Amino acid sequence: MPAKKLDSELTPSKIIEQLNRYIVGQDKAKRSVAIALRNRIRRRALPPEIAHEIMPKNILMVGPTGVGKTEIARRLATLSHAPFVKVEATKFTEVGYVGRDVETIIRDLTEFAASMVRKRMIEAVQKPALERAEQRLLDAMFPKPEKKFSMPDFMKALSGKDDDNTPEDSPEPEPPQEDTSRTRQKLQEMLKKGKLDNRDVEIEVNDSAASMPIFGTPGMDVMGINITEMLGGIMPKRTKKRHMKVKEALRILQQEEAEKMIDSDAMAKEALSLAQEDGIVFLDEIDKVVVKNGSSHGPDVSREGVQRDLLPIVEGSVVQTRYGPVKTDHILFIAAGAFSGVKPSDLIPELQGRFPIRVELEPLTIENLQQILTEPENSLIRQYEALIATEGTELSFTPEATQEIARLAHKMNSEMEDIGARRLHTMMEQLLEEISFNVSDTGEEKIEIDAEMVREKLSSLVENRDIRRYLL
Repeated sequence: MPAKKLDSELTPSKIIEQLNRYIVGQDKAKRSVAIALRNRIRRRALPPEIAHEIMPKNILMVGPTGVGKTEIARRLATLSHAPFVKVEATKFTEVGYVGRDVETIIRDLTEFAASMVRKRMIEAVQKPALERAEQRLLDAMFPKPEKKFSMPDFMKALSGKDDDNTPEDSPEPEPPQEDTSRTRQKLQEMLKKGKLDNRDVEIEVNDSAASMPIFGTPGMDVMGINITEMLGGIMPKRTKKRHMKVKEALRILQQEEAEKMIDSDAMAKEALSLAQEDGIVFLDEIDKVVVKNGSSHGPDVSREGVQRDLLPIVEGSVVQTRYGPVKTDHILFIAAGAFSGVKPSDLIPELQGRFPIRVELEPLTIENLQQILTEPENSLIRQYEALIATEGTELSFTPEATQEIARLAHKMNSEMEDIGARRLHTMMEQLLEEISFNVSDTGEEKIEIDAEMVREKLSSLVENRDIRRYLL
């Protein structure tokens, strides 16, 4: 059976085009992740018998900190609307030592997928949920008349009473239904038009304080058992009365009704499928669990054990979660590390083989640093300009100023620890510290930062080695 031709807009060139909006340089890494994402889309178009055999090509990124490794993985997940989790390998220790179990990576990924599915399902039922919320609110504002109890005829016979009842025994006449429904309809029309938004109302809502999490014995989550949910199904839900404005009450009731309309089983099934087929796991600081020169003594005793615990998850295994078993065969793993004191070849051979694509990220040049300051959407310069604009002051930077900031940041990175673009955050804070402090009081309409001001504020910082030891 031939595969159908793809019509997805996420071609490798389009993926790189989107990544370029946020990440400067690193063309090799962008190319690798673009191909990996496109292969996932291609796999979906294949017949099931061959699609099952095609495994994702995991990626190992090697490069100094602050050059865009994490940002590439995060933007890739956002672009593909895939569940994404970032973990640091240093959080985990070998089984038997104090630390987190590596299987929590997959559980966190599944929780992320479930939250994505839940959000989508809630958005889909907003309209009917609003209608239900309006009816509940009308019940609170204009309660329906209660029907009074009347004794049936056979009960009267048992009690020995005859048919000639006294006036007290006869049921009271009910109020006219037409008047009641007309008044309720008028209230609903006013509610829809927002004429009742500022009116106070008392409603019954779920008591969130009564649903505190209950912690079971260690290992319960491994078996997919959630004690809170088990007891929540047995114990009745508690409600409490709250006074609030009609507008706020409608929002809360709509949220409650939307939650009720979600099919939990369908949500769990879709979340499992999403995590298994589209999940992306970013393993940061993988070099910190690498044993140098094969040593396994002293503080390195559990590092190789972490690698061996990660191996079955990366190569494909089944992990129990609260939503059901998750197969990790088709989850894309992207590992990253600086590898300054160790080499990728120091990883255990089995784990090396599970990361067939190896990409080296280049250190940032002066031109790259200037581009990071100005070009990406919501760049650092634009962030500071937006912050100062809230005080009624227009902040601007000349091209020479951004070039000088980039030059000084590159100089500090070359003479000290290379922390990449993170150096720019420290330098921008130092540069704008006085302006950020005084702008609320001075009320200046416009402030321009030029190269001379940059040198005046930052040159002493760059040249003074004693101060630099205490700054990034």
